[in-house]
Amino acid sequence: MTMVAARTERGLRTTLGRLLGAGRGGVGPGTITSRIRAALWRAAAGGAVLVAATAFGATTAQADLRLCNKTKSTVSVAIGYKGKDGWRTEGWWNIKGEGCGTLLPGALGSRYYYIYAVDSQRGGEWGGKSFMCTRRKMFTILGVEDCVARGYERTGFFEIDTAEQRSWTIHLYQPTREGNGSR
Repeated sequence: MTMVAARTERGLRTTLGRLLGAGRGGVGPGTITSRIRAALWRAAAGGAVLVAATAFGATTAQADLRLCNKTKSTVSVAIGYKGKDGWRTEGWWNIKGEGCGTLLPGALGSRYYYIYAVDSQRGGEWGGKSFMCTRRKMFTILGVEDCVARGYERTGFFEIDTAEQRSWTIHLYQPTREGNGSR
């Protein structure tokens, strides 16, 4: 078992004990921190632990960068942000119509994030004037300069200012540029 898996398993055991009232005083609203909830989301196989967390009244919001797709079509999403190792772009997340998904789990480490999304069924897209590197297949690309020379596509992303909040949810409504459905 890896160190990360062992830590996660230990954390789950501790959290389950708290959820079931073991220890001092049982469980009240806000007991589960956002990091524990994020670990539960990633680690829970069947979801029973999350049902238990909700049933005991834990109302602390999860600290994530999330995207909610308010259209009827599935959209593919890429994200750009400045990480510890410099600028990075990652993609693709497929978010079903009228659904939400987590792009980055945990507390946000940057103020600004950049999003590009495309509706491959109807051909619309959400983009902007902040150019970063992408490719058609799944990717993680370090750096935003010389995209084409490095074999990537140069794509315009729109900026999200999170005002240094710990979590943020982006809502996509109508694309900024309509397509003809031929993509």
